[in-house]
Amino acid sequence: MTEYIEPLQRLADKFRKLDGIGAKTAVRLAFCVMNFSEEEVRDFADALIAAKTDINLCECCQNITTDTLCNICRSDDRDESVICVVEDPRAVIAFEKMHGYRGVYHVLHGAISPMRRIGPDQLKIKELMARIEEGGVGEVILATNSTVEGEATAMYLSRQIAPYGVKISRIANGVPVGGDLEYTDEITLKRALEGRYDMN
Repeated sequence: MTEYIEPLQRLADKFRKLDGIGAKTAVRLAFCVMNFSEEEVRDFADALIAAKTDINLCECCQNITTDTLCNICRSDDRDESVICVVEDPRAVIAFEKMHGYRGVYHVLHGAISPMRRIGPDQLKIKELMARIEEGGVGEVILATNSTVEGEATAMYLSRQIAPYGVKISRIANGVPVGGDLEYTDEITLKRALEGRYDMN
């Protein structure tokens, strides 16, 4: 027997599937939705559906976009010879907030994690290698998170990229170990980018 009536429990169970949402928070969110008007609930549902159906991946950098190419890849004001490789689209937003990076990005959509059965083939690595093979890339900045998985991914990528003679750098440890880039403040992120080191 569930603690709450079935429709409320079902909604709370859906909220619990979101990262970082525990049982109590899920129930609190479910009660919040109950206080919405019917129109607000429909708008909420429409927003969820639109986020899933209207967002796709940029054909070049794999960042999220509603178009074929994202705004950064479409821009004439970016240095396409420098590619900053990140795990997640949220890291792109974090870098863009500091207004100090003028290169382009490549989003892997995860990190190598044997424990989670995520290998190189599950990430957008072949798309990155295709960009490097096309030529014109002078530097690849490996800006994966400072976690075991992020470090392993950076080491794997440096070995894959090395034969192409491209400069490989890693962001400095201004980013705390175990921290995610999207939660790092702009000053720390800027220092980490400026203090990147050579991995060749």
